[in-house]
Amino acid sequence: MLAGQPIIILRENVERTRGFEAQRSNIMAARAIAAAVRTTLGPRGMDKMLVSSSGDVVITNDGATILHEMSVQHPGGKLVVEVAETQDGEVGDGTTTAIVLLGSLMDEAERLLAQDIHPTVIAHGYQLGMEKALEVLNELAITVDFDDRETLTKIADTAMTGKSIEAIKEKASSIVVDAVRQVATRTNSGTYIVDEDDVKIKKQIGETMHDAELVRGVVIDKKRVFEQMPAKVTDAKVALIAQPLEVTKTQVKSKIKITTSDQMKAFSEQERESLRKLAEAIVAAGANVVLCQKGIADAVQYYLAKHGVYAIEDVKEDDMKFAAKALCGTIVNKPEELNATTLGHAEEAGELPDTDLTVISGCDNPKAVTILLRGTSQLLVDELERAVYDAARVVQDAIEDGKFVVGGGSVETELQMRIRDYAATFGGRVQLAIEAFSNAFEVIPRTLAENSGFDPIDKVVALKKVHADGKKYAGLNVYTGEVVDMQEAGVIEPQRVKTQAIKSGTETAMLLVRVDDMMVTQPGKGPMGAE
Repeated sequence: MLAGQPIIILRENVERTRGFEAQRSNIMAARAIAAAVRTTLGPRGMDKMLVSSSGDVVITNDGATILHEMSVQHPGGKLVVEVAETQDGEVGDGTTTAIVLLGSLMDEAERLLAQDIHPTVIAHGYQLGMEKALEVLNELAITVDFDDRETLTKIADTAMTGKSIEAIKEKASSIVVDAVRQVATRTNSGTYIVDEDDVKIKKQIGETMHDAELVRGVVIDKKRVFEQMPAKVTDAKVALIAQPLEVTKTQVKSKIKITTSDQMKAFSEQERESLRKLAEAIVAAGANVVLCQKGIADAVQYYLAKHGVYAIEDVKEDDMKFAAKALCGTIVNKPEELNATTLGHAEEAGELPDTDLTVISGCDNPKAVTILLRGTSQLLVDELERAVYDAARVVQDAIEDGKFVVGGGSVETELQMRIRDYAATFGGRVQLAIEAFSNAFEVIPRTLAENSGFDPIDKVVALKKVHADGKKYAGLNVYTGEVVDMQEAGVIEPQRVKTQAIKSGTETAMLLVRVDDMMVTQPGKGPMGAE
C-alpha cells in the first residue's frame, strides 16, 4: 500500500507459490512421476496401458514412452519428463532408472528441508556426491573389446530383458549386435564410432515375431510399379535416380500447335522415342533394379519390364540416401550418368510375399543395414521396435566407449556404501546432504526386489553385507532372490547409461530443490479483465 493505493506487481491471472510450498510442489510432482514408472523397473517389472483421447492404445514398460504419453502439465513435472527424454536421446536406455533415482533424490531433499537445511547446502552436497559417484563408477567399469561378440550380446540381452518380446530376445540380441558391428567405423585412434541412423528398423504385421531378420541392405515400403516386371531379381545392380523418368514440363510457358493427324502422330512417336531412350540408357548401364525418387512414365515402365528390370517409383529421399549407403551406390540425376561405379550391388532384390515391401539384401560390405521385425499385432511390433532400438543403442554405447558395468542393483549398492564413507570425511551440514545423496541409490535394489515379489528390506540388507565383504559385483537375481555375481550372470549394461542417469537425475534434483518461488500464468482473463 502507498498512500492508500495498492501496488499491483503481477497480473491477476498469475498464480504464485512461495517458500517451502513451492519446493514441496516440485518434490510431489517428481515423486508422483517416479511412482508412475517405478513398477516397470527390472526384468520382472509390469507394463502400462496408455490410452489417448483418440482411443489409440500403447502397452509398454519403456519409461520414455510412458512419460511422453502421459502429457504432464506440472512445470516441475515437465523437467522430470525432460530427464527421460534426454536419457533416451543420449544413450537410448536407462530412462526408468534415471526417473526413479530423481524421485528418490527429491524424497531425501524433502527430509533435509524439514530439518531446516538450506537448499544451497543440499545442492552442494548433491554435487559433491555426484562427482564421487562418477569417480567410483569409473573404477567399477569393465572393458569390452569390439570383437567380444559374446559380451556385446549379453549387453543387448540385458536391455531387452523384461520386455513383452522376451521370447525372441536371444535371436534379437544376435541380430542387433551383428547390425551395429557391421556399421561401426574405426577411427585413426583405434576407437569406433557408430551412427545410429545407419541401423534402420522396419516393421511388418502378419508374421510371428520369430521371423525377425537382419537385412544386409534396405527395405522400402513400395511394390514394383508394373506387374509384368519380375517379382525377384538375383545379382541385383541397382540404379538410384533422383529425377523423374518421364517427359518433364518446360521451365517456361510454351505451346505446340498441331494442325494435322501426321503432326500428332509424329509428336507422339517423338515423345515415346525419348522415353524409350531413358529406359535403354538404364539397361545399357547394366542395371536390373531401379529406385526412382520421382515418377516413372508408363512407357518407361513397359520398356523396363521388357528387359526384365525391377523398378520402384516415388521412393522417399531418406530411403534413397539410405539405399545408396547400404548398396554402396551413387544417386544420379539422369540415366545417362549411370555406369558401373554408380550402380549399387546386392545378391537379390524383390517383393516380400503378401506385403507392400521391397527387400534388397545381400550387400557385400554395407555401410547401413535394416532390421526387419514382424508380429501378429501393431501393439506387439511397436513394443518389439522399442526393445530392439534400446538394445541397438546400448550396444552402440558399449562399442564406442569400450566400458560396461554390472546390473542387478550391484552398482547402486556399491555407490551407496562408498559415498556414505566419503560423506564421513566432511563436517557440518553438507555431510548430511552427501549421506542423503548416498541413501537415494537404495531405491534401485529396493525396487528390483519389490517388483520381483521379494522382501525389499531383506534383500537390501543381504546386498549390503555381501558388498561389505568386498564382492563389488554382487547383485540381486530377480528370479531366485539370491545375491549372485552379476558379471558371471551376464547382467551388464554400458557405463554410459549409468553415468547419464546419475548426471541427469542429480542435476535436475539440484535445480528443483533450489526453486522457492513459482509464478504460473493461468489461461483465461488477462490484465483489466480482458480475455
